[in-house]
Amino acid sequence: MAELSPIDLQKALKGADYPASRDDLVALAKSNGADNTLVQKLTETGSQQFDGPNEVQKAVFGTE
Repeated sequence: MAELSPIDLQKALKGADYPASRDDLVALAKSNGADNTLVQKLTETGSQQFDGPNEVQKAVFGTE
């Protein structure tokens, strides 16, 4: 499988309204057809709430 990219994350979270809970983002990613690996990474983030897509990206990819 190819490595996940920030673009994959953006596609998975298309239509997200922030602030958003982790559970809401996981459900949205699943409904948008996200790869299981990406869904798992979202599920395993330590944050319960995200104020925006940059916070999600930091949590999933560990990037600034």
